[in-house]
Amino acid sequence: MSTQPASTEQVWAWLGEVSDPEIPVISVVDLGIVRAVAWEETTCVVTITPTYSGCPAMTVIADSVRDALHSHGVPEVRLVNQLSPAWTTDWMSDTGKAALKGYGIAPPAQQAMDISGLRLGVKRVAAPKLVVICPNCGSSHTELTSQFGSTPCKALYKCLDCREPFDYFKCH
Repeated sequence: MSTQPASTEQVWAWLGEVSDPEIPVISVVDLGIVRAVAWEETTCVVTITPTYSGCPAMTVIADSVRDALHSHGVPEVRLVNQLSPAWTTDWMSDTGKAALKGYGIAPPAQQAMDISGLRLGVKRVAAPKLVVICPNCGSSHTELTSQFGSTPCKALYKCLDCREPFDYFKCH
């Protein structure tokens, strides 16, 4: 075991191999849960933000982060839970969104944090209708079946062309 800590870039790479327990094809880095990596002397400090308050997977994620870093020779790991700013799907990487699609889950269809209408003097325009693309056949001819899918962060949709149901990772 080296007395020199690994570089923060190396730690980010190791964390990029830690899968989300609910969606194993996406890493906690690509999901945007890992917010920061820093060293305080010999302790690796990893800041994580849950996808929503009370997310039951956070204990498993924390254990997986610790286990991954310990397996790479990092003896001391401290996790910091950061609740503000709240996690948003805008923090997902393009790689993560592609992994969701390949797994059969439609990735978020729009940016969650559009602040363009907050400026004074700007007339508000109705948000365009959400178009969710079927991850199975690529059709935009889909409909919402239920606001809640297999987890609270997903909604259930149905493709009207291939007739397959699928999860949609909701923007938030």
